[in-house]
Amino acid sequence: MSLGTIIIILLILMLVGAIPTWPHSASWGYFPSGALGTILIVVLILVLLGRI
Repeated sequence: MSLGTIIIILLILMLVGAIPTWPHSASWGYFPSGALGTILIVVLILVLLGRI
């Protein structure tokens, strides 16, 4: 496994974990998952371009 693949897998797991489905995180809105989604897209583009 390359470093890029490991980073993408970790970011996907973090994105799933940031979805506000629990009562204590319902007031957070979609900021955590939106921020992680943006980071995931940037890392995915960098992996596809061969920068990571």
